Amino acid sequence: MKKIMYSLGLLLVSLYAAGQSNATLTIQQNNTGLTISRHIYGHFSEHLGRCIYGGFWVDPSLPVKKQDRIRLDVVEALRKIKIPNLRWPGGCFADEYHWRDGIGPREQRPKMVNTHWGGVTEDNSFGTHEFLELCSLLDCEPYISANVGSGTVEEMSKWVEYLNFNGESPMSKIRKQNGREQPWNVHFWGVGNESWGCGGNMTAAYYAGEYRRYATFAKNYPGAPLKKIAGGANSGDYSWTETCMKNIPLNQMWGLSLHYYTVPGTWGKKGSATAFDEQEYFTTMKKCLHMEELVSRHSAIMDHYDPEKKVALAVDEWGIWTDVEPGTNPGFLYQQNSLRDALIAATTLNIFNNHCDRVRLANLAQIVNVLQSLILTDKEKMLLTPTYHVFDLYKVHQDAKLLPVLLNSPDYSVGKEKIPAVNASASVDSNNVIHVTLVNLDAHKNIDVSTMISNLPWKTVEGQVLTADKFAAINTFDAPNTVQPAKFSGAKKNGANLSVSLPPHSVVLLELK
Repeated sequence: MKKIMYSLGLLLVSLYAAGQSNATLTIQQNNTGLTISRHIYGHFSEHLGRCIYGGFWVDPSLPVKKQDRIRLDVVEALRKIKIPNLRWPGGCFADEYHWRDGIGPREQRPKMVNTHWGGVTEDNSFGTHEFLELCSLLDCEPYISANVGSGTVEEMSKWVEYLNFNGESPMSKIRKQNGREQPWNVHFWGVGNESWGCGGNMTAAYYAGEYRRYATFAKNYPGAPLKKIAGGANSGDYSWTETCMKNIPLNQMWGLSLHYYTVPGTWGKKGSATAFDEQEYFTTMKKCLHMEELVSRHSAIMDHYDPEKKVALAVDEWGIWTDVEPGTNPGFLYQQNSLRDALIAATTLNIFNNHCDRVRLANLAQIVNVLQSLILTDKEKMLLTPTYHVFDLYKVHQDAKLLPVLLNSPDYSVGKEKIPAVNASASVDSNNVIHVTLVNLDAHKNIDVSTMISNLPWKTVEGQVLTADKFAAINTFDAPNTVQPAKFSGAKKNGANLSVSLPPHSVVLLELK
């Protein structure tokens, strides 16, 4: 029997055994006081492809409902799933973006070349005011990434002043001239992005020194204490985390980031978003589950320097990255979204929930028309992807109390390799309603889950399931509802316990009252 240990402060343990056909799940009381931060369910909007221009910010002549040029059907869909924060303007783009080019009268703003993504020219018509209006319409918190790679300390400092200072100053005067009397009070600030790569190809030690300098001059103004997030590691670069935690004072950072993408193949040939067999599906799921190891090991390093867990692990870029759709601009990163991607999203969110002692912010990459999108658009058409539906199901966990789980899962095997077939997380909300999210990664087998719920009273169970006949099923503009949630009848009360039958390649949400 293999053992996988998940640490939550209080242990979360997953055990899985070869040949086992059923799973057992124990849901425990919350004796830890841990809350699943809503900010784990954050998103990412970069100036990349058709995410901003053509996604959120559309041509005035497009026949859709708009406020200014912000597309409102997209906004309404995202409000439904209660997105808590939105990261902008990048990504790699952040470290070539100079915010003062994107304020003032639009016709007077200078054009710029997006050298990172497609070499396109942008007119800067979508800038700071437009982004913050978008966040207001979405009812979410803005998360701004400042330019460290090609910017200056002064540039970031003045951006913070422009957004957050309510008194009389040079930057607040310009803000008022541009039509905004009151400050926005933006709390989340990233200090650079991927400084180990596109953000400057820095060493960890050099970046830590730069971070301290930038963070010093990014001021807290009345009503706007900053939550500064240091640019953290690429995937398994544990030495980067070690260097930052060792050299940056804990009181200078709210969080330290981590980026990890699930790439089915290699970076040179990532694999198709829609045409893949079971072996590739299995390999992709195995790579997705690697997030558990990454979060555990980076958290352990952070625990050494920060045993009180004051600094959050902010996984502010994650998701599946495949080859672009045939015939589209390689620099626009437009990919379809299948049931496989929904299973990745659900599994990853279960991991984050179970590590909510340290993971307190995350951002799926990206929200519209780029990478693992929630929404795809084509002119006036719009569709919701399978991944969107996962975030819709999982929104019940936002700001709920974590219920630690003990899971004993069978294997899902392909060839000589195996992974645990089932993963799960659970929470209880302010109305004492219990929510359990379960994922069955097995491509063929129904898995019965016998669930014991320790000292947590409940009387009824209802559920929803997200699945399809094939793990490569997608929603298209001609058939937008191929993959969507349906009522789930495979859960039954069995005395004080719960019996659940999970269909193959499925996500299940249970609500216990």
